[in-house]
Amino acid sequence: MSRAYAITAEAIATERARVDDDLDRVDLASIITLDELTMPDLKPRDVKIRVLAVSAEHNIAHAALADTVNITDLRGGKIYPGNSALGEVTEVGGDVSKFKAGDIVVTHCNGEPDAYGYPLRIWAYDQPDSIGWYAEEAVVGDWQLVHAPLDCGLNLWEMAALPLRAPTAYHLWRRAEGIFRVKVPQEEIATLNVLGFGGGVSELFLMLAKHRGHNAFFCSGSPERRKALEAQGIVGIDQKEFNRFADRGDTKAFGKQVKKLTGGVGMHIVCDMLRGPVFDAGIGAASREGVNVSAGWQLGTMVKYNSAGASTKQVTLDHTHFETLTGVASATSLYGNVFKPTVHSEIYAFEDLPRAMVEMQANQQTGIPIIRVADELPASVQSLIP
Repeated sequence: MSRAYAITAEAIATERARVDDDLDRVDLASIITLDELTMPDLKPRDVKIRVLAVSAEHNIAHAALADTVNITDLRGGKIYPGNSALGEVTEVGGDVSKFKAGDIVVTHCNGEPDAYGYPLRIWAYDQPDSIGWYAEEAVVGDWQLVHAPLDCGLNLWEMAALPLRAPTAYHLWRRAEGIFRVKVPQEEIATLNVLGFGGGVSELFLMLAKHRGHNAFFCSGSPERRKALEAQGIVGIDQKEFNRFADRGDTKAFGKQVKKLTGGVGMHIVCDMLRGPVFDAGIGAASREGVNVSAGWQLGTMVKYNSAGASTKQVTLDHTHFETLTGVASATSLYGNVFKPTVHSEIYAFEDLPRAMVEMQANQQTGIPIIRVADELPASVQSLIP
């Protein structure tokens, strides 16, 4: 038996009834609870890992809130969440040649690739029968793992922040840059203005843009996160100066600030959530021929916008999900030399994972939240513990 966090449809219903379906009052810690799980026998292409650390992810909050879809109910009333983990291989199936016991690996969440390698479903979310990695142990197919680049210069917690976020940011960037270059070739404009809102994916997106020689701007209400990115040459914009875009006047003021920062041009590429209060701000900040890519759906699933205005301005909106398996490997190769994540000051204990989710949902953290799962860490990573 291994301890693993679970979410049940019954727990969701009980908590939502307690708060009269007011999602702002839902206590995630009462829904995401420790359970026990029997590990399945290894199949020939399976790998068993001991989970060392995980990061808190917003799609787990969606599962617990059932705010976009009640995925727990659709999957039979109970799921074991966790889309991102760093672990140690403890056992491999007879046909596995890529990994061996003692290897340190990171996971990815591509649950079922389509004909071109893009995910139809996400592991531990809507992929049927998938068991996630908010657990002490896990059994996964060998295709779901990538060797952790232990010599990349990041510490263990920084690496644990990246398995889900790095491929997402990598995919967003190559989509956004590719779409913009369809419209405007590099010969016309080589250096782009790139804006990101908010959290960990946008941070990594901007790091990649800066690495490629572009002007990068980070709009966040967290002074700690802005300071961390400013140390990498990324310009910080305090979102709170614009009241988190509470009304049209705030959005207009932000647009003026963007024009001032970019010499009147605006942002060629914007990474936001394509919904919620930052949506209008992101569209308003876009330059002509601009591209706005979505970094997720934290604040809802529906988008409304003036399509005629976007057409006249030649602005393109693009929604993404996750990377291909090849893209996951490419993103992992950028750990440390490009991707240098901002990690929250507290490393949570495994028993405190529900509290980490609550504090993430309340925007109380100074960086990406990391949960240490294993008390004892292997000798191969001891030097990577800050």
